[in-house]
Amino acid sequence: MNLFTPKECAANYAAAGRAKTQMPIPKMFLLAVLAGFFIAMGGAVTNTAAHSIDNVGIARMVCGLLFPFGLAMVVLTSAELFTGNTLITISVLDGQTTVMGILRNWAVVYLGNAAGAMLVAAGCAFGGQLNYSGGQLAVFTMKLAAGKCALPVGGAIILGILCNVLVTAGVLLSLSAKDLTGRVMGAYLPVAFFVICGFEHCIANLYYIPAGLFAKTIPAYAALAAESGVDLTALTWENFLLRNLLPVTIGNIIGGTAMGGLYWYCYRRGEA
Repeated sequence: MNLFTPKECAANYAAAGRAKTQMPIPKMFLLAVLAGFFIAMGGAVTNTAAHSIDNVGIARMVCGLLFPFGLAMVVLTSAELFTGNTLITISVLDGQTTVMGILRNWAVVYLGNAAGAMLVAAGCAFGGQLNYSGGQLAVFTMKLAAGKCALPVGGAIILGILCNVLVTAGVLLSLSAKDLTGRVMGAYLPVAFFVICGFEHCIANLYYIPAGLFAKTIPAYAALAAESGVDLTALTWENFLLRNLLPVTIGNIIGGTAMGGLYWYCYRRGEA
């Protein structure tokens, strides 16, 4: 067979999660920056491709077709992504690492992902990438970011849970394959689902919202938003951190650890 069985995949990830928690911090951080960069590039690509599409369904389909390649690059380069690493709960439950080990990994990787994603956001905003369509890409970016900042906290948590169940499913499906095509397609389909549905991913939002916040500081972009009637009142750093990033991160942790726990219970309990 060209696939690992779910039982084999769970065993493989239990060992891989142990290795992740034992990785030297400088290496862990740099691989996390790389993963943040890849996910942010997925965000930059989807915004660019969809900003002039009026039909919401078509726009979501375009985003769903493009964004998943970010996770595929993360998986194929063995970069460190916080949302995927919620699966290290498999290793904890398996007795191959500790709670302190997973918390250390999450903290370092989250910071690295944030650095990589926000560097891309700053580069796009201040480097002129948002100038497409006479600056309408910048307006679209700010409008999207403002909408994310206005989400109800409870809704953000739920959308974060749904998102990371799919992301971690994509990671597990990708690691079930033994060839390049299978690994890419395994990562691709679940992530396409979450993007099309508009679920919330904390690392992607570390591109989407800072890109809007940075664009808002540029007078020409802010003036275009005002001319277009876009309300940027909700687009603040406080709303970003407290109304979106924090609840979405909590939701992502719940969804990812639940998937990890389910996988361990079904395929590894009694095997360790």
